[in-house]
Amino acid sequence: MWTHVKAVLFDLDGTLIDSAPDLGAAADKMRIDRGMPSLPLNAYRHMAGAGARGMLGIAFGMTPDSMGFAEMREEFFRNYEQCMTHRTYAFDGVSDLINNLESASLAWGVVTNKSMRFTDPLTRQMPLFANAAAVVSGDSTPHSKPHPAPLLEAARRMQIAPESCIYVGDDERDIQAGLAAGMKTVAACYGYLGSKADTSHWGADAHINSPIELLKLLGRG
Repeated sequence: MWTHVKAVLFDLDGTLIDSAPDLGAAADKMRIDRGMPSLPLNAYRHMAGAGARGMLGIAFGMTPDSMGFAEMREEFFRNYEQCMTHRTYAFDGVSDLINNLESASLAWGVVTNKSMRFTDPLTRQMPLFANAAAVVSGDSTPHSKPHPAPLLEAARRMQIAPESCIYVGDDERDIQAGLAAGMKTVAACYGYLGSKADTSHWGADAHINSPIELLKLLGRG
């Protein structure tokens, strides 16, 4: 039980929200526009945490080194901008978790590698984020995760010492960033994770299989 915690920071995609349907749809539209057959959501889901790189990898077998990747990525971004809140929802239990944190007067915020181009409109449109004390994107600081800079920036904005924060995420780089920032870390094992993820090797301080399990770590479960 972590009684010293004053704030909880979360990764966004795969931790608080299930954005895989809209990310997959943005890439799948590119296939359909080229006369290619549609792929099922399950084909995209496990790579949703990797954003454009992951979605274009599934849809077209592309890597960032592939010819024309930059142009395809921008097309994907435009598609995603048009649909990013059409099918995106908070994971089951997230709303209850946030309500409990707020009832306990614990600050909470978001630290994501998603760029401000997408993070800002998405969080403005979703009521879930109305009371977030900080929203830090992948380009809010000179470095993105696994560098600790974005987490330290969130702590600065909340005026809370990093050692009084915990960081929750579904990717190894989330745990690396949290540890480097001096925060307690929690692996969200219900998230996207990736096809080869083994959370036991990440070095997280704790693991949860559903959002609401976080409350037990805070002595509120």
